[in-house]
Amino acid sequence: MDPIPAALAGVALSAFVSATLLPGNSEIALGAFVHAWPAWMWSAWLVATLANGAGSLVSYGMGRMVPPRPLPARTAQAFRRFGPSVLFLAWVPFIGDALPLAAGWLRLPWLSSAVWILLGKGVRYFVLIRLVEAWQ
Repeated sequence: MDPIPAALAGVALSAFVSATLLPGNSEIALGAFVHAWPAWMWSAWLVATLANGAGSLVSYGMGRMVPPRPLPARTAQAFRRFGPSVLFLAWVPFIGDALPLAAGWLRLPWLSSAVWILLGKGVRYFVLIRLVEAWQ
């Protein structure tokens, strides 16, 4: 039995959970997968990026369900100044989980929010894969 589909599912689950407020270890899961199956690195990159992005979009959707209220001044200023592009930073530890939630709460456009989220997460996982390659 081929272990790759199950391992990719594990990467996906880890990446999805890591994008929520729950603790996750998507970098470890992706790094271990790429180390074990380097020929599958781009499939793993795509799976991790899409699953992590989907987790952030769930947070975005949860934010849309909350009645709009004023955000803290610094957060509101950042969203006003940069718009959905601030979601490129949705991968950053600590603040990254809150950014999609705030974007939904502020009713930022869904499609541009999704694009910026996926772009940031894709870049982060690309750098991680390159680091794993360099380490091998």
